[in-house]
Amino acid sequence: MTMPPQGWRKSSRSQQRTSCVEVGRLGDGAAVRDTKDRSLGYFTTTSAQWQTFLDAVKTDRFS
Repeated sequence: MTMPPQGWRKSSRSQQRTSCVEVGRLGDGAAVRDTKDRSLGYFTTTSAQWQTFLDAVKTDRFS
């Protein structure tokens, strides 16, 4: 059986907003869910996919 994501957290930049995403640890990767409707579930990424995404965000590739 697969363990559910642990340690859900949202960015400190989201302040008190409710329309953001949360990230949880999932084995060797990450899980991401919408804070507006957590009952919809989450999607998962591998560690490599998550790191690629973070690198893209940090280098403004989504601007």
